[in-house]
Formats: sequence, C-alpha cells, structure tokens
Amino acid sequence: MNDTIARPKQSVRTTSSAGIADCDIHPALKDRFGLYPYMSKRWRDHLDQYGELGFESFTSGYNYDGSNPGSCRRDAWPSGGGPPGSDLALMRKQHLDPNNVVFGVLQPMIGLPNGGRNLDLSNALSTAINDWQITEFVEPEDRLKASVVVVPDDAVSSVAEIEKRALDARFVQVEIFAGTTELLGHRRYRPILEAAAHHGFPIGMHIGGRGGARTASGWPSYYCEDHLDLTFAAQSQIMSLILDGVCDQLPSLKVVIVECLCTWSIGLGHRLDMLWRRMGSEVPSLKHPPSHYLRKHFYFSTQPVEEPDNPEDLNYLFDQIGWDRLMYASDYPHWDFDDPRYAFKARISEEHRTLLFRETARNVYRVV
Repeated sequence: MNDTIARPKQSVRTTSSAGIADCDIHPALKDRFGLYPYMSKRWRDHLDQYGELGFESFTSGYNYDGSNPGSCRRDAWPSGGGPPGSDLALMRKQHLDPNNVVFGVLQPMIGLPNGGRNLDLSNALSTAINDWQITEFVEPEDRLKASVVVVPDDAVSSVAEIEKRALDARFVQVEIFAGTTELLGHRRYRPILEAAAHHGFPIGMHIGGRGGARTASGWPSYYCEDHLDLTFAAQSQIMSLILDGVCDQLPSLKVVIVECLCTWSIGLGHRLDMLWRRMGSEVPSLKHPPSHYLRKHFYFSTQPVEEPDNPEDLNYLFDQIGWDRLMYASDYPHWDFDDPRYAFKARISEEHRTLLFRETARNVYRVV
C-alpha cells in the first residue's frame, strides 16, 4: 500500500503491543560506489572498467508506476540524496518505529541477484553485500537482521559463504532468488541446501533472479502479466524440491517464499497429490504425498496479500495454508508496501494475528 494514496475510511487495526516481525525489507546502496569499501582494488577497478555482466537482455528494469521511479514509494526518497531504502534514519521514521517492528529481515536486491556470468565477480559482490548489510544497517540498528547472499551457480563458494556467517546471529537466512539457472531440486545445488539446513538457516526465496523470459512460452506483453508471472518460478521451485526428494533428504530444511503471493499453494498441493497418486511410481523415493512436504517445509510471506471481494474469505484461505506457515511482510520501501495496520481487511483473531505478525517468524528465523 502506498502512503501517498488516500487511505480508505476505516478504523485503524493496531498491531500487537509486543511488536511485529517483517520478513521483507529492501535495503539499497546510496550510490553505485556503495559496495566499494567492502571490495578489493581488483574488483573496484573491474567494475569501473567493465561493469557487471549479468544474464539480462532487452530490459532495464521496471518503470511502473512512472510516478514511483525505482518501484518505490514517492515519500521514501531521502531528502539528503540516495534512493529509497538507503537511509536508515528514514526507514526508522517511516516504518520501524511507527509500526513497532521488533525485527526485520533484510532482502537485498542489488548487485547480480543469484550471480552473473563472471562467477568470481559475483562471489566478490555477494561477500561485499553481506559485509555491507552488517556495517550499514544491522550494527547501527539491532532490530534488523541480514540475509546471507550467495551465488547458487558456484556451490563451493556458496557453502563457504554460509560457513563464514553461520555463527553470526545477525544473519538469519540464506537468500536465493526464485530465478535460478536450474530448479533447486537439481543435485548441483544440494551442497548449498545441506549447508543451510545444517546451520539452521531457512532459504529465503524472493522473486527475481536470473534474467530471461518470465514464462515457459516467452515474453509477456504487459506489466500486469510480467508482475504475476514472477510467482510461477516459485511454484516450479516448490515442485522441484519436493519431487527431487530434497525434503526427505533434508528434514530440517525450511524455505520461505517471499513476495510471490500464497493462496495458489492450496491448489498446487491438491493437484500434486492427485498426480502423485496416479504417477507415484515415477518418484518411488517419496515417502509422503507432496502436500505433506508443502505443509511441513514451506512458509509464505504475505506481501502482496490476496484481497478477495469478501474480506472474510481471507480467513478461510489462510486456514487452509496454515496460520503457522504465514508471516507478515511489508516490502518496504516499494510502491506496493503493505502497511501492517491496513493490509488485512478481514477480522483476524488475536491468536492468528500473533502468529502472522510475530511468532511464526521468530520460530522460522530463530530470533528470540
């Protein structure tokens, strides 16, 4: 929800006095040199001369809405310069303080999400991003927690980065974007998932990642298609992790699906179960119906939350997903920011609000 748009006339639904958890906050660099203090001269010189070489083509990012450049709220641009998300003081003023956020998970979307063509550069950027999060945001604001950014195409370096951060309680998840080179069930990624599970890190799977057409049949024509198409990658990743046996092999693995909607998971579970009953012989190692793993291993952030015509239907949908599988997310400072006071129009019980706004996230991210 954008604060620059007039709010509907309704009574304010306050969040818990004990505070809330936000599992999707986007920090930003103040400028293109923001990571330079955390990189060696070799890579600073490389970026100055060659820049980043990703996989994207024919695109320069989203322009929607034209009045909200960078896909961010108009009021989130710091007066002192820099893009939204780069000013910690403004983040406190607009979100952390007024909404009583007791801890928020940083989801960096900078550098080369999931890595680029030069893996050495990608690893240098990922390590720099991890150090930058701590120095610029987490050390001065202990309510914020960092994500371990890794390069999935380089499993050896990714495992090393996870090991490096494993004993640092300021990191609470491993961030992998949904757009990977191949689906995460493939064996090439298993060491990364094993390391995350071993150290108790959930995988934070955010929309985005590798460039290329958003659909299995090519490029969409319109922004509204493209925006929704992003969620399909998350559905494919869930199927891959379940059917390739990852959930059986790593019973403690947790995967948080971030900014991909959530109610589609109901139909996905039913459909997978039906196919498994008919074609289970193709995956004989699967010990349980697919919906069992979906219910046990996967969690969902609420932003962008579905808004049925009858607001009370949201309770019915969340009942089917499981309230202990859902976590509030704001997506600050983006234009479709979900204000915790207004995002959920249904009447939600105090028990469910406690799970939604705080306790499930505490358990998943192991934050006391």
